Amino acid sequence: MPSLAPAILQDDHVQLEPLGLHHVSELEAAAADGQLWNLWFTSAPAPGETAAYIQKALDGLAANIMLPFAVREKSSNEIVGTTRFYDFDPALPRIAIGYTWYAKRWQKSHLNTACKRLLLKHAFEALDCVAVEFHTDRFNQDSQRAIERLGAHRDGMLRAHKRRPDGTLRDTVCYSIIASEWPDVQRWLDMRLARLTA
Repeated sequence: MPSLAPAILQDDHVQLEPLGLHHVSELEAAAADGQLWNLWFTSAPAPGETAAYIQKALDGLAANIMLPFAVREKSSNEIVGTTRFYDFDPALPRIAIGYTWYAKRWQKSHLNTACKRLLLKHAFEALDCVAVEFHTDRFNQDSQRAIERLGAHRDGMLRAHKRRPDGTLRDTVCYSIIASEWPDVQRWLDMRLARLTA
C-alpha cells in the first residue's frame, strides 16, 4: 500500500515544498494579505494560530492521511499560501486536495491552476490514485468556480457535513476527477496555464 512522503513539486511558476514550522512567519504574512482568517468559510489561521495549524497538518502526515505543502511563488520567491492532500485512502488509493488558501494578491491569478496541475499529476502519476476529490463550503462561490475551472465533476452536496472554524455547521460541495479523465484534464490545465501566463 502506498504511503505519503514529503516531496517538492515544481514547475516554472510555483514550488510546492513540504510544510514545516519554519514557515510560520511567512504564512502569517500571507494570511494577513486580505485578512483571510475573517472569511468564515476558509481554513486560513488567525494571527497567533499558524503554528498550531501547521502542527495539525504535520500530525496528519505522521498518520499517513495528509501531505501538506507551503506554496512558493517563483517570480517573487515568497511563500504565498498553503495547500495539502488529505483524506488519503491507501486501499484504493484515493485522495482529496484542499485546505488551500493564497494571499489576496495571488487569488484569481495563474497560481491556483499551476498548483492544482502539480498536485493532480502527483496524485495520478506518483500515487496512482483512482480519483481525486475536492470539497468546499456551499457559500464559497469563488472556490466552487475555481474547482469547476479545473475540469472537476460536481458530485453533490453533503448537508450539515462539518463544522467551520467558528463552530457553525457547513454544507460541503463535493467534486472529483477520476483517473481516466486525467489526460484530458491535464491538457486543459496546460492550455489554461499557457493562456494565463502569456
